[in-house]
Amino acid sequence: MLRDVDLSIEAVFESMEVKRQVFETLDGVIPQGAILASNTSALNLDDIANFTRRPQDVIGLHFFSPANVMRLLEVVRGAKTAKDVLATAMRLSKTMGKIAVVSGVCDGFIGNRMLARYGAAAHDLIMAGALPQQVDAALQTSAWRWVQFRVGDLAGLDIGWALRKRRTLNFPAATSPMWADDLCEAGRFGQKTGAGWYRYEAGSRNPIPDPKVTAIIEQYRRQRGITPRNVGAEEIVERCIYALINEGARIVEDGIAQRSSDIDLVYLNGYGFPLTAAGPCSSRTRWACTTSCAP
Repeated sequence: MLRDVDLSIEAVFESMEVKRQVFETLDGVIPQGAILASNTSALNLDDIANFTRRPQDVIGLHFFSPANVMRLLEVVRGAKTAKDVLATAMRLSKTMGKIAVVSGVCDGFIGNRMLARYGAAAHDLIMAGALPQQVDAALQTSAWRWVQFRVGDLAGLDIGWALRKRRTLNFPAATSPMWADDLCEAGRFGQKTGAGWYRYEAGSRNPIPDPKVTAIIEQYRRQRGITPRNVGAEEIVERCIYALINEGARIVEDGIAQRSSDIDLVYLNGYGFPLTAAGPCSSRTRWACTTSCAP
């Protein structure tokens, strides 16, 4: 059956070794001229393309979950992706009723690369003196309302743990140990295990602040000689939102996104950014940013 297809979309686990096995197999089965797409949300598409003998036919089609509901589709153009392959992917997205945004190749592409900086800012605030429930409470009052630690528990902390391990292997000079790893090593993966940043009663999704998490954070600070201070809600919102916006500016500057409005489309349609704010890089957004996005 695979010998007759015009397009294949790989959606296996986010492991480069697993991707390699799949693409090497598909390369020997899928007819010449067919498109080989990957649903990877962060891995290097150029490396995936090089697993085949036809990198010009490889493209990223990052669907957002749940794919039957979310309209955003990140179309990732590799260094060797052919123009007709990109054009076909864009036409296909329109046929499926998706809003397609073209991204270049980088760790996390557009959406997840920005979200990683937002999350890093939230973790920095914990090290400064805040607690997860304080950070989430402050972010709940912002227009976006992406509560970092509650969302993490919902998604599963083991996902981020695996991602950090991969980044440590790929970018050893740019990574450092995180206290979040201590939670995962203790088996706290979020709602599915009944404990993560918060604890959860059986059958309930209501987050309950956990003294065990506070103890882990305080121990981590002491080991690194960090003296905690009071962190206010305004600082929490500003540092997280500014980190998001500034990374968007860098993505445009790096040529990963063609224009700042593409970034707004990603966050409006893939991450629940409010229409009233018009997107993190929009001139209509209520937040000012010290580094402006490109027009």
